[in-house]
Amino acid sequence: MNNNNTLDLYGVLYAESNDEDQRKILYEFVTNGVLLNVIGILGIFGNIISMIILSRPQMKSSINYLLIGLARCDTVLIMTSVLLFGIPAIYKYTGYLFVYYFKVYPHLVLVVYPLALIAQTVSVYLTLTVTLERFVAVCHPLQARSLCTYGRARLYVILIILFSTLYNLPRFWEVQLVELTYESKYNTTLYEVNMSPLRNNPFYISIYIHWLYLIFIYFLPFTSLAVLNAAIYRQVRRANQERQRLSRLQKKEIGLATMLLCVVVVFFLCNILALVNNIFEAFYGNPPDQVVATSNMLITINSSVNFIIYVIFGEKFKRLFLKLFCSHGWLGVGGRDSPDANTHDDSVVSNGDGRSYSLRNSHMCHLHRTGTSIVRNGSTTNGNSSSIHRSTRIPRAPSPGPCVYYPARTIGGGGEWENEHTTTTTLNKL
Repeated sequence: MNNNNTLDLYGVLYAESNDEDQRKILYEFVTNGVLLNVIGILGIFGNIISMIILSRPQMKSSINYLLIGLARCDTVLIMTSVLLFGIPAIYKYTGYLFVYYFKVYPHLVLVVYPLALIAQTVSVYLTLTVTLERFVAVCHPLQARSLCTYGRARLYVILIILFSTLYNLPRFWEVQLVELTYESKYNTTLYEVNMSPLRNNPFYISIYIHWLYLIFIYFLPFTSLAVLNAAIYRQVRRANQERQRLSRLQKKEIGLATMLLCVVVVFFLCNILALVNNIFEAFYGNPPDQVVATSNMLITINSSVNFIIYVIFGEKFKRLFLKLFCSHGWLGVGGRDSPDANTHDDSVVSNGDGRSYSLRNSHMCHLHRTGTSIVRNGSTTNGNSSSIHRSTRIPRAPSPGPCVYYPARTIGGGGEWENEHTTTTTLNKL
């Protein structure tokens, strides 16, 4: 196909549009074609760094396992957002990426659209699981040791993935690929995505698309997050008033809960517009194009800023980030991540009478393997094997994480998919 034919077809989308449609296309280009793509690419790098840091041996814990899953889902959602909304917005305004818009994109939608909704559901319920874990750790610390375990975290992730996949299985049959009539004029086969008969079914739209989606993706997790975080906030305020009487571990738990509150606030702010769009669509029809484009951009921002939140509020996360990426340790010259590395500042040595000595204290006791003598502050005392004190490490609680999910407008490149009155196909985040 020559360039003139490409521009001729491009004129159908923009050059021959009226002023109002051109303003919509320009707004979508700025919000989705530019901002969404740039923020999304940076967010992918941030999520990859987060996964690397959270996977370090000294960061191993139940909540960090959940956060790694959230970072993976965020990465998938950003990629699907770029493929479904970012790149098509560039073509609509500039006319570039013609092959992607009419050949690659329609085929990708058949798989990317359901995959995005599966990842969206996983992210929502992983965020709820992280919040529940923090609620138990802060409000019911005695039960945290048995409930907040690494094995349980892995089980929760598996169950959430299974539930999300089964719940979104019908999405694979909502769209279908059709050939456009332009192929005879442009000497090539072009495609678009249209709604399937299932997606046109009024009963399916009313029950599954509207009510079940609003209940399971919005109202149920939204309400649960609000209630749990209200309880966490009250406990954090009470603990801050008695901060001097808190143990070091309790202070870390409170600090981690505070960071989670910040994550959830950002989550609500970025997803409230998506909730409004879905409610508007369910009862009044399709929301304005500019509002949907803004919602998609906000969802991508929410999926991309978790790394920044971790660096600002997570002391141990920031320390490991600087060690791995901002020092000679990244080049292999620095120290190894051994159990005694400087990131482990929680170790204590306790003696038989219950007192504890910090391992970083200059008056700590030195244990010698050769013999049974123990050297303490320069003096030597004899003892048997029972006199040797074990060193223990109190694991440091990790940081909480986010979740993604955006609303979808039309995923097709025109045709009935965009013109028929049905639900939008934009991914929505809470």
